[in-house]
Amino acid sequence: MSLSRKDKPLYLQIRDILKDRILHGVYPLGQNIPSEPQLEQEFSVSKITVRSAIQELVQEGYLEKGSGKGTKVIRNKAASKLSKWKHFTEILVEEGHRIQKQWLRAETVQTEADAELRRLFGEHCFRLERVYFLDERPYVYYTHYLAMAMGELELADLNARSLYELLEEHNISLDRLRDEFSVAVPPPEAEAILQLEGKGMPLLKRSRYSYDEHGKVREYSIGYYNTELQNYIVNYDV
Repeated sequence: MSLSRKDKPLYLQIRDILKDRILHGVYPLGQNIPSEPQLEQEFSVSKITVRSAIQELVQEGYLEKGSGKGTKVIRNKAASKLSKWKHFTEILVEEGHRIQKQWLRAETVQTEADAELRRLFGEHCFRLERVYFLDERPYVYYTHYLAMAMGELELADLNARSLYELLEEHNISLDRLRDEFSVAVPPPEAEAILQLEGKGMPLLKRSRYSYDEHGKVREYSIGYYNTELQNYIVNYDV
């Protein structure tokens, strides 16, 4: 896997990639991650770079190094300052599923007059598209709209970073989120990406508004879930 030489330090990029794999079940809880030589070869970096990345995850409590026993995953949940509830992907990983994500497109777009995006962001916004795979089958198609200029951001620059890590890197702190759920027929591009058996099939639609501390919407997302593969799950601890 190639890393961005113009991005943050290589060991931090590798840390984020490994953490993403842990959180999405690629490296399951209680099992070892690939050896240091394997990671050196995968990322084409030095031994010290790989060791620095692993040490970061050890300090964060995701990994445990054992003498002669490899490096084991000991935690696969992310701490969230926005909610104490588990993320949907965390629940699926706990149930033994594997989640993968792929960024599809990143571009600045002009909003249409009298449309929701024009009301939220003005004449222009930044759009990101991605798909989530559930056990290697396309499951969720997401379009994210951001009230920010991203310049010449390329998909390769995103690597394994989450959307909210990207916002934090641009000094955008979110204060609250609002989710709205409905049932709707997805647009043709979503139908194609999700490989639906028939056109016009209604899906679970999730609309998310992310607000900063001033009450301004900084991110708006629309997701379509193929619940024929997996129901949307929310677990609550009481």
